[in-house]
Amino acid sequence: MKKVLKNLTIVGLLTFLLTGCAYPEDRLAQNQIPYLDQIQSVQSAVEQFQTANGGILPIKTKEMSTPIYQKYPIDFKKIVPQYMAEPPGNAYESGGVFQYVLVDVETNPTVKIFDLRIAETIRDLNLRIKMQGYPPYKEKIADNVFTLDYKKLGYKEELFYVSPYTNQNLPYVVTGNAEIFVDYRSDLFQALQNTEHEFQPGDDIRDILVKDTMFVPAYSLPYTIDEKTKEPIFLVK
Repeated sequence: MKKVLKNLTIVGLLTFLLTGCAYPEDRLAQNQIPYLDQIQSVQSAVEQFQTANGGILPIKTKEMSTPIYQKYPIDFKKIVPQYMAEPPGNAYESGGVFQYVLVDVETNPTVKIFDLRIAETIRDLNLRIKMQGYPPYKEKIADNVFTLDYKKLGYKEELFYVSPYTNQNLPYVVTGNAEIFVDYRSDLFQALQNTEHEFQPGDDIRDILVKDTMFVPAYSLPYTIDEKTKEPIFLVK
């Protein structure tokens, strides 16, 4: 009897593993795709919640020092299930890779997303930097902004983040305070070339990437335009 039970247990385990392998692959693919209709459904739920709660937004509380594009994450517990059945499949809360956030919270709260895999890469970089004791700076590209020497961190090649705006490879940079960011200059350059704007030197130009897209430039430093070339440069404050 024990042998029969043991065999049934093994068969059950194998069945679970075999049937479970295909499902996560399919689910994983869906969880990594940004869908406009999902963002629109969250937008509708946010607006309904705000109307029903005297202007309050369904967001998680973050420290004031949190970077602007990560500062207002949507709290799905406040809008599910009353205003939508469940969080989108590609949301972090459902096992997806995207964080849903709000921008323009004071005037026009708008739902956007960013890819949380950036945070995973930055965590790995920070861990290696901590183990080494200091960032292996390679080249200075602006005041207090540097490229990284990846070989000294144990990588075989340079790391990149694939842009949600242009599909270009965006490099990571490090500050003198050992903070890691994604460098969006190439995306900003294209956006400035293709979009009418009235930016002046000293203005933070990152919103040009946000205006007509689903994404925010998360883990970015502020940028402005060069007074002479009108090209994007790091905004030094």
